[in-house]
Amino acid sequence: MSAVLEHAQLSVRPGAEAAFLDAFAQARPLITGQPGFRSLRLSRCVERPSEFLLLVEWDSVAAHEEGFRRSPEYPRWRELLHHFYQPFPVVEHYLDALPSA
Repeated sequence: MSAVLEHAQLSVRPGAEAAFLDAFAQARPLITGQPGFRSLRLSRCVERPSEFLLLVEWDSVAAHEEGFRRSPEYPRWRELLHHFYQPFPVVEHYLDALPSA
């Protein structure tokens, strides 16, 4: 079964990057224990250090949208992280377009 890749470009308020990373470390277990969760990767932009790329693999879009976002853990995720974003990120889901190499 092919994974669904959640993609979110996170623009963190300049100067708040260290606090964001600390908060993300606290928030990470809230998502990794969710049904349908496969993996998570948070990368930081070299050229723009306030920009982060969040990639989360899920079993399905529903595991993310209906599972995690409606879970009892999601309000805490939102409390820890959402105030760092300026502007708020667009979250999109992707499927592999080519077979694995």
